[in-house]
Amino acid sequence: MTAAAQPVTSGSPDAMEAAGRAVRRNTWILGLLVFLVALLVFTKLIQPNYGPTGIQGLAVSAAALVLAAVAQAIVVISGGIDLSIGAMIAFTNVVAAAAMLKADDQTGVAIAIGVLLLGLLIGAVNGALIVVTRVADIIVTLAMSFVWAGCALLVLSVPGGQADTWLTSLASGSVLTEWLPKPAVLVLLVIAIIWIPLRRSRLGLSLYAIGSNQLAAFRSGVSVGRTKIISYALAGLFSALAGLAVTANTGIGTPLPGGYTLTSVAAVVLGGVSLAGGRGGVVGPIIAVMILSLIRTDMTFLNLNSNLATVTQGVILIVVVMFGSLAALRRRRA
Repeated sequence: MTAAAQPVTSGSPDAMEAAGRAVRRNTWILGLLVFLVALLVFTKLIQPNYGPTGIQGLAVSAAALVLAAVAQAIVVISGGIDLSIGAMIAFTNVVAAAAMLKADDQTGVAIAIGVLLLGLLIGAVNGALIVVTRVADIIVTLAMSFVWAGCALLVLSVPGGQADTWLTSLASGSVLTEWLPKPAVLVLLVIAIIWIPLRRSRLGLSLYAIGSNQLAAFRSGVSVGRTKIISYALAGLFSALAGLAVTANTGIGTPLPGGYTLTSVAAVVLGGVSLAGGRGGVVGPIIAVMILSLIRTDMTFLNLNSNLATVTQGVILIVVVMFGSLAALRRRRA
């Protein structure tokens, strides 16, 4: 006598519940994706010729900003903030361009690796100063932004230098289809290679732990000082990657920091990373950068003053912060 076969259902209650929890956890990111799609549709409506070329331009212009946002996100998750990201990008950008001026391709690869190591070093210096002096992160990194900006001017007082051909080739072209820009694929691949193992490692858990509660993390055996230094070193690494992205895009070195720091903070806040630390990821800030970049592009298509894009970013930042504060207040009262 055989047992009766049990019917197999495609959607078990457990699976549906797990899917529901995943949606609730990522509600903000899903909302950002919907907003980004709506912006793309709006862009197509106001500029019917917007297509693969426009997507390519968006990817190229946003590559460095995406890397800067990831750098800022790592620091904010660990409970800090880095106001020297723009200066570190400028510094690594001019170092790469100046060193590659008369270098061949093989030497250029070694220079790029050296620039990444430089980014790790200057980021670690930021973190070490914060840990040793116990001065607030915002003060130390603001001061260090002047130091790294000054170092950039010492390397190149005016725009100059040159990028190797292999590096500039990374900033153009597509992969598989014309709708998939090579810069976007490379940036996302680099972020995934570094962030996914980090997020699932003990170090990644430590970053979130010290961002949530440093005292509790210390009592749990986490080396708070070392973890904080590593978080800033990682920010320096991603800033160096952004510096190389700028070098690849422009083909030269520019010693002025630009607006990367404030844009990275705006992207982190819009991307759902808590400024109090301990909550968030890098996916939200990446989508936020694309939204902010696309808003600027749409304003250009509408023949509006480009400075309004900065105003819009500020308004979005205020609204998101107010919304987050009200949500946190409601949770505490509940």
